[in-house]
Amino acid sequence: MELLQVADMVAREKNIDRNIILEAMEEAIQKAGRSKYGHEQDIRAEIDRKSGIIELKRYREVMANDEEIENEIAQLKLDQARRIKADAEPGEFLIDDLPPLDFGRIAAQTAKQVIMQKVREAERARQYEEYKDRVGEIINGVVKRVEYGNVTIDIQGRAEGIIRRDETIPREPINVNDRVRAIIYEVREEQRGPQIFLSRSHPEFMSKLFQQEVPEIYDGIIEIKGVARDPGSRAKIAVQSRDGSIDPVGACVGMRGSRVQAVVNELGGEKIDIIPWTEDLGTFVVSALQPAAVSKVVLDEEKNHMDVVVAEDQLSLAIGRRGQNVRLASILTGWDIDIMTDEQESERRAEEFETRSALFIEALDVDEVFAQLLVVEGFTLVEEIAETPIDELCEIEGFEEEIATELQQRANSWLDAKSNELKLKQTELKIADDLMSADGLRADQILKIAEAGVKTLDDLADLAGDELVDMLGENQMSNKEANEVIMKAREHWFTEEDAAAAAATETSENEAKEKSTSDDA
Repeated sequence: MELLQVADMVAREKNIDRNIILEAMEEAIQKAGRSKYGHEQDIRAEIDRKSGIIELKRYREVMANDEEIENEIAQLKLDQARRIKADAEPGEFLIDDLPPLDFGRIAAQTAKQVIMQKVREAERARQYEEYKDRVGEIINGVVKRVEYGNVTIDIQGRAEGIIRRDETIPREPINVNDRVRAIIYEVREEQRGPQIFLSRSHPEFMSKLFQQEVPEIYDGIIEIKGVARDPGSRAKIAVQSRDGSIDPVGACVGMRGSRVQAVVNELGGEKIDIIPWTEDLGTFVVSALQPAAVSKVVLDEEKNHMDVVVAEDQLSLAIGRRGQNVRLASILTGWDIDIMTDEQESERRAEEFETRSALFIEALDVDEVFAQLLVVEGFTLVEEIAETPIDELCEIEGFEEEIATELQQRANSWLDAKSNELKLKQTELKIADDLMSADGLRADQILKIAEAGVKTLDDLADLAGDELVDMLGENQMSNKEANEVIMKAREHWFTEEDAAAAAATETSENEAKEKSTSDDA
């Protein structure tokens, strides 16, 4: 009964199944038995689950006379077996009872090691099963160790989690025995056991804190649409109410700011902007850039980019310290945002107008007034004029069918000439066909990078985003677009799964690079 009592005690202490402990004991006894009677022997131990009595037995397998014996100690020919048991048949086992073991010091130590190893394995399996489905949950724990900025947390005595240095809130003092809250953001099963990764800087941590403090969020009346954080400094959270009678911002702030203040205190004084979410992107961006006052928002849906125009005295406020305000607004909206003053916007529009007008004057052989009229109507490329139906061109004031047809013919002639020039340049520069068909690049852009030494799709795939932007020149392509072009060029290198992982890495690297650039600014 003593064995059963020990098994019960360990099972309660480690919170694992009693049978696992007993199986570990059986394995330890078997190992000790083989040490005593010979490692080639098939020794098996069994502990009675009610009485705790140990039965130690030797098993010998009966083989047919014509079968080859692999282990002479644990196997018998049929003739030999029938001398012991008259009715023995091939495939059955002859079982002999062995006397109870008298554990010596070494055997007892070996048995203890086997049991402890099995207990550890069972404990790790239990921890993984318990926490693998709890990703996204906030836990409370006590700090056990702080090593090089990495914090080990004891989770209520049931498991250990780790907050890596980059998942802590910067400059937050954390000491041994402090009680902390964190979110489980990943649980991995590794060779050394389950690894529970925690975070206090993850955006989802803030979402869960608001869910705990604001009953309307917990009940689903108010929905969190997005969170952007600069941990320890500032954050923006977008909320929407599903009940028109409830103000989502007021509910999150609480009476005299009590609700939001509870979250701020947990995050070490992080300033939080609560923004009402709306489907109107322009209105949402204006709210996201508060406290700056926005004059105008210009959207480019194809490039997922927007230009936000502000007064001169609002520029520094809109950008924020080290670009913080615009960076958080960009993360929250999911769009690239450029902030400019009214004067800068006017200068850029004038420059774009002049550039496009010059293109149409050269390509279509028309006067300046005609070219400017096309720009005003929204045309940016010669291809657009060539592809626009004649009846749509005729809708432009002053354009008769004859003029529209002539313009389209000139546009097609210019494009044909450019195509022929491109073919000659392709031969001259030895540009590979796979690069000529690369997604996301125009013919003139391909020529430009070819002159810089990029001749094949693999050459393009080897580039970094900022290198491609530098080759193409100012205002030709954003960093985000360049990264998309390069990742498209790399697709033939990877499986779908590898490509997704590489894209995620590239994105995080570029976000870090952009953050570093804005910090320097």
